[in-house]
Amino acid sequence: MSYDQIEVPEDGEKITVDEETGALSVPENPIIPIIHGDGIGTDVGPAAQKVLDAAAEATGRSVSWMRVYAGSSARDKYDENLPADTVNAIRDHRVAIKGPLTTPVGAGFRSLNVALRKKLDLYANVRPTYHLDGVPSPVKNPAAMDMVTFRENTEDVYAGIEWEAGTDEVQKVKEFVEEEMGHDDVIHDGPVGIGIKPITEFGTKRLVREAIEYAIENDRDSVTLVHKGNIMKFTEGAFRDWGYELAAEEFGDVTITEDELWEEYDGEKPEDKIVVKDRIADNMLQQLLTRTADYDVIATMNLNGDYMSDAAGAQIGGLGIAPGANFGEGLCLAEPVHGSAPKYAGEDKVNPTAMILSGRLMFEYMGWKDAGKLIRDAVEKTISEGDVTYDLERQIEGGNKLATSEYADKVVENIHELA
Repeated sequence: MSYDQIEVPEDGEKITVDEETGALSVPENPIIPIIHGDGIGTDVGPAAQKVLDAAAEATGRSVSWMRVYAGSSARDKYDENLPADTVNAIRDHRVAIKGPLTTPVGAGFRSLNVALRKKLDLYANVRPTYHLDGVPSPVKNPAAMDMVTFRENTEDVYAGIEWEAGTDEVQKVKEFVEEEMGHDDVIHDGPVGIGIKPITEFGTKRLVREAIEYAIENDRDSVTLVHKGNIMKFTEGAFRDWGYELAAEEFGDVTITEDELWEEYDGEKPEDKIVVKDRIADNMLQQLLTRTADYDVIATMNLNGDYMSDAAGAQIGGLGIAPGANFGEGLCLAEPVHGSAPKYAGEDKVNPTAMILSGRLMFEYMGWKDAGKLIRDAVEKTISEGDVTYDLERQIEGGNKLATSEYADKVVENIHELA
């Protein structure tokens, strides 16, 4: 496919997918679209590219990068925030990576991150949370955290179904809720904004399926469904019930419930089983701190997943090192968890680790697990030796403060040493 204003590298090949099995076919020199992003994306994007190139080369491969545009760079080039070129290029090439994109609070355009996920039907936002040796943490035992959150990407209050106070639309919805549905004692008088929270069986089950399949492939012990179903019984409570249904229907030979664990196995988990359990969201936020090691894979809805993965990230050193990726059917768009921090844009000072480790997650999705391991080991070696950016240097006694680009160079040097 051709694009209006995107140059397709001539020295790379497209990643393809088998339509019957859904399996990716990844060449040794894939074309991978990249969005550097807004704000600090101009710093962390090139830094991550440099590290990913080194890891690919060290394992006998290469990446042909294809610059695509969203946010401020797209406005400059296309006079719009999210051009069709970008969406089509990511869909066509199957695997991509992006830096942070700015979303104004309370005004302006809707989240470009959410828009990309919706347009590409990237239904699972996957956020691994693990501690790297040498990273300062506010908890006593950060190494106990080794968890992967699967956050449903397309539904919940993030679906964008809402109406602004003072509009004819919100008044119409208010009247329907009060007069037709009988909830006439719930909404206070005066201006009101109203949103709708859809949770579907389809969206729930494909998310939980992805989480259980990940747990099987990566030898994880448990999958925990996190919800607030004690209050929101027909949305979050339904998520819990549909999650258990999916586990029983499709993975009954490899999964057991927590009740079955105790009733049939006296609490001793068989090696060939995965425990599917559930937790109320507010209690789960406590247990992230008090029983950290009990949790392996989390499956939850959009808003819960946003809160929970950020809280988990704080335990292992903060969002500057927290990676993420969005998965769809034969699609992966990797992205760091952090925002665009525009006040630091262009200063060559921020920590690129989150975007580098997001690239690691992307490589693993492609089947390049050796390159992914090399990236993690090199990043950990760099940090443990005290070679860090300013955010970590101020917390480490005797740390060596590096610029963003210098830090990337150091990680590349360690990749060459470890390879």
